[in-house]
Amino acid sequence: MLSVKVMTENQQSHLRVSGQELEDLVYRIGARGDNFLVVQRVPDIPGTFIQVWHEAGGDYELEHRTGTATSHVRTVIGDPERIVALMTRWAREEPGWDAGTDWESAGIPEPEPVPELAQEVREQLEPRVRELLRGGYGTVRTLTEAAEDYLVKDGVRPVSRAQAGELVERLWLERVEEQRGWADVTDPDRLERVFAELDRQGITAREHFTCCRSCGMSEIYAAGREDARGFVFFHSQGTESAAAGHGLALYYGGFDDSAETTAAVGREVVAALGEAGLAAEWDGSPDQAIELTDLDWRKRLVG
Repeated sequence: MLSVKVMTENQQSHLRVSGQELEDLVYRIGARGDNFLVVQRVPDIPGTFIQVWHEAGGDYELEHRTGTATSHVRTVIGDPERIVALMTRWAREEPGWDAGTDWESAGIPEPEPVPELAQEVREQLEPRVRELLRGGYGTVRTLTEAAEDYLVKDGVRPVSRAQAGELVERLWLERVEEQRGWADVTDPDRLERVFAELDRQGITAREHFTCCRSCGMSEIYAAGREDARGFVFFHSQGTESAAAGHGLALYYGGFDDSAETTAAVGREVVAALGEAGLAAEWDGSPDQAIELTDLDWRKRLVG
């Protein structure tokens, strides 16, 4: 698998695709409303991407960037096989991946300098952004939006979008560097795999789902397959609790609303957690949440 995320014009997102899947996507584009692919690294490195645009019957316009606007370059290539080869080598971070390619500037202007945040504003905002980064589910875009809105009061915005983006990108890169030293498999990795397996087995399993228990309970049925037997989820407030070291509550149930099915789903969830090496606390009552109290929350950023 390639450590990339591929986004399409028609709002599809493909995470960690294979080389064949990337090739299929390149050959697919060209129809109206489905003309381009944008590929970023996983985890995302802000300002670093490769993208291709194609209209059926025409050439392929390939662009890539490695940070600043002046690094944004483009080329036009007629052969889709060449496009696939270049994008695959870029995704694999192969040295000299673009050898023999004639690039020209894409003509993107450098942005205006961003005014520095006032110290008192930065001291309030930076801890909040770090909290969200520890949660691990945000992207550079969503975290920038959250940072811009965090200190708004009475319609006054002390932080601009550009200031928020600059702060988020700096802290994001710090977190990316930190996670390079983590173990190959972390507790959130284990939990993600448990949820994926439960979902395959007919239990709708969702991470970081809605803002609270009440919203999650009202929306979980529509979030999965129509033939699902039951559900399990944790909400965004739970994510923040886990990231702060206070454990994580899992909410579960059966879609027939019976206590028997709810308890059966609970047992299935607890068993799956145990098999993955995650210790759960639960007294067997369908009225009690399943608690994960000993999590080492190191959720990898994706973006």
